[in-house]
Amino acid sequence: QVQLVESGGGLVQPGGSLRLSCKVSGFALDYYTIGWFRQAPGKEREGVSCSRRSDSNSYYSSSVKGRFTISRDNAKNTVYLQMTNLKFEDTGVYYCAADPAPYDVVDCIPNLPDFGSWGQGTQVTVSA
Repeated sequence: QVQLVESGGGLVQPGGSLRLSCKVSGFALDYYTIGWFRQAPGKEREGVSCSRRSDSNSYYSSSVKGRFTISRDNAKNTVYLQMTNLKFEDTGVYYCAADPAPYDVVDCIPNLPDFGSWGQGTQVTVSA
């Protein structure tokens, strides 16, 4: 049974940092494309970052590039999202998503909300 469990969300001031974790089970992480998307209140889901399955190349949306870093530890079946210099607009529920398809730089970010498996989400609130 495929399962993804996110953790690490919380309340942080603008300019602060958080590290989200996603522990996966039921499949081998190194055979999956994996990433993060978020949803703010009243807004559509937005792809944030992808890690490609074949070579772990990483992709980022323009809104987070340079501030967020995705990484994976295949041995621990865990994916991380290091978030720095957080802004008010980063507030939302962050979801970890996984899919066996070999997405690339063009289609990974946009398709994240449609990936086959995702977790329950973790809340990130950026507030002064």
